[in-house]
Amino acid sequence: MDYTHSLDEAGEYAQLAVALMDDQRITPHPNNFTVWYNYFSGDHPELKRTLDMLLNSSLALSETRNDQVYRKFCASPYDALPLHIMAEKMEVELGAVLAVIEQTGKGTAAYERTLADTSGALDRAEHADTLRPLVSRLLTETRSMVEQSQYLERRLAESATRIGQLTEELEAARREAMTDALTGLANRKLFDSLLRQNAMDAMETLEPLALLFVDVDHFKRFNDTYGHAVGDQVLKLLGRMLQRNIRGQDVACRFGGEEFAVILPQTSLDNALKVAETIRAQVAGKSIIQRKSGDRLGQITVSVGAAAFVPGEPVRQLMERADQALYLAKNRGRNRVVAETELDPQDLAMVP
Repeated sequence: MDYTHSLDEAGEYAQLAVALMDDQRITPHPNNFTVWYNYFSGDHPELKRTLDMLLNSSLALSETRNDQVYRKFCASPYDALPLHIMAEKMEVELGAVLAVIEQTGKGTAAYERTLADTSGALDRAEHADTLRPLVSRLLTETRSMVEQSQYLERRLAESATRIGQLTEELEAARREAMTDALTGLANRKLFDSLLRQNAMDAMETLEPLALLFVDVDHFKRFNDTYGHAVGDQVLKLLGRMLQRNIRGQDVACRFGGEEFAVILPQTSLDNALKVAETIRAQVAGKSIIQRKSGDRLGQITVSVGAAAFVPGEPVRQLMERADQALYLAKNRGRNRVVAETELDPQDLAMVP
């Protein structure tokens, strides 16, 4: 995660986190501390909203719930990968290959000794009757060596296949850990990683970088009226429309709930606004149809906030401006795009 707090700020957040964990009887191990440190720092609005809901409810802040929050908001995209299991399987396969190679090495050494012995015996042989057993022994040892070589080839081929399968399983697990299951877009953990990487790239290349936050208008009301299945259909539709309107280097992410984000490398704020308006107009032009009945359920709209990266700033400041622009779009009536340049300077001054 991206931490840019001063020594005094970090100390204050740490003290507040420890005090709350003590009050709520939460075990203060590193994962739980990370959750509550981020809660008090305010760097992670979605995490804070989730924890506020838990604090205001009658639900106990159990170890399981803390772990769920950590995995959703704080864990690395690679934390969920079963690396130890993959490593164990890989070690077994490599061990089997080494055993076969060792066995074959011993067989090769024995074969070399047989060749040397036979060669010496052939030099000393004076009669045909003496040659016959020597040739027979040589043929027998040669066949054995060929069989061992063929066995090694089969075992290496089998191990190569299994190692290839393990590699595919690892790649599939990596993709799953970084992908939103419903929409197929990048998930929040991958978003955090990619935004930081693109910010570093932008500083190195001096190319622009823009960020869009996209939120479905009145989604809760739509979801409550027509059910979660239809709500999921809406989210999938928006995911597809985001993908259709971005280039290869751009990344569409499901940020959380009905909120999405689009990272636009090498894109100025003006061009980002054009992308945002295209997305907004296309979504507004779509009707939602219930698959089973074919009934038209109406239209959905989205609000979009856009911001441009300022080289050297923490990425949370970029995210905060995009979020504030989205909030302003909602306040202005929804179904519109708002740029950070339309924000009140006083609001921008409040961004830490």
